[in-house]
Amino acid sequence: MSKSAIEINGRSYEWPKDPVVGVCIDGSEPGYIEEAVKAGVAPYFERILNDGTNRIAHCVIPSFTNPNNISIVTGCPPVVHGICGNFFYDRETDSEVMMNDPKFLWVETILKAFHSRGAKVCAITAKDKLRTLLGKGLVFGDGTAISFSAETPETATMDDHGIEGVLDLVGLPVPDVYSAGLSEFVLAAGVKTMARDRPDIMYLSTTDFIQHMCAPGTPVANAFYEMMDGYLAQLDEMGCIIAITADHGMNAKHNSEKMPDVVYLQELLDEMLGEGKAHVILPITDPYVVHHGSFGSFAAAYLVDSVDQTALLGQLQAMEWVDCALDRATGCERFELHEDRVGDIIVISTRNKVIGTTRERHDLSVLKEPLRSHGGLTEQKVPLLMNRKTDLPGSAHLRNFDMYDLALNHVLEAT
Repeated sequence: MSKSAIEINGRSYEWPKDPVVGVCIDGSEPGYIEEAVKAGVAPYFERILNDGTNRIAHCVIPSFTNPNNISIVTGCPPVVHGICGNFFYDRETDSEVMMNDPKFLWVETILKAFHSRGAKVCAITAKDKLRTLLGKGLVFGDGTAISFSAETPETATMDDHGIEGVLDLVGLPVPDVYSAGLSEFVLAAGVKTMARDRPDIMYLSTTDFIQHMCAPGTPVANAFYEMMDGYLAQLDEMGCIIAITADHGMNAKHNSEKMPDVVYLQELLDEMLGEGKAHVILPITDPYVVHHGSFGSFAAAYLVDSVDQTALLGQLQAMEWVDCALDRATGCERFELHEDRVGDIIVISTRNKVIGTTRERHDLSVLKEPLRSHGGLTEQKVPLLMNRKTDLPGSAHLRNFDMYDLALNHVLEAT
């Protein structure tokens, strides 16, 4: 086993001196942790805020789950790794496609790079939509690489996931996908796996069900962070370096009547251009509609050649609900996206607005609480915390995908 630095995706990572646990708290905008600390229910988080590393970072845009989780585990933006959303339009097949197949991921993950050099690695995610992406390239069967989801833990096998008997190991039942229990299962599994196998590098990714339902400081949100606090403290007691970030923030996206504050962009473009001239894609789209009803603050549209894009973008940018409207080249350069997987134009809504396609394609009855969602620039700020101090200057501009760089390259030795 070589323990020299590993080069991957244009970055160098030192071999971990202690087990490194990276945690992505899905949807954790700044404020959730601080409010739980203020309520007196999160003593371990309080310790990190006071004695560890406490920074604000920017996530990638669109501020959705898949592009950000993959950015974190590859250490690079979507223009490099290829995952530009949860969902995209495949021009070659003329079909709308979930971007959860490993074939869409162009590069190796940090987990794969270290495993290839002899490290033990583990990725535990809340949802199946991420599991195969996180586990791409890992060779299972001997217990040195593990990748499974809390959504279907009972189906994990040694040959396909690097682990079996997950339910017996964790000691919790299969959680409901629409519950805080899904995230608790991830953290409990991380603690039990660390205690049993002591992987060198671990990645834990939760679900944002609670953040979609509850604002920072609410009793339910505080209870959720209290739960996480306890599991993170256990990992700390095992001597782990713990780095914590989020894939995106979260904001209220409803009006005074508690109904989603939506602009149906497909309907709007049909009115402006005529039917059949634009095809709107919402990259937030995934199977978990109770979370967000497929409403987010980022949309792309594919246009026929006859559309005057400059004129259209000017009209859109003048609308009060539009944060920015950009052509493909400009948007991809600004947000580090790959042009092959983005529409002809990008439209991002303001803080409390979301974008839909047409009224018929969204079932508002699935939403159990007033809508909170993400996707835009107003959900770009996320926490970046660590239970150790680092040598980074306070002026350093950080991204959430710097998490493993901090944990592997910038930890200060204890004095």
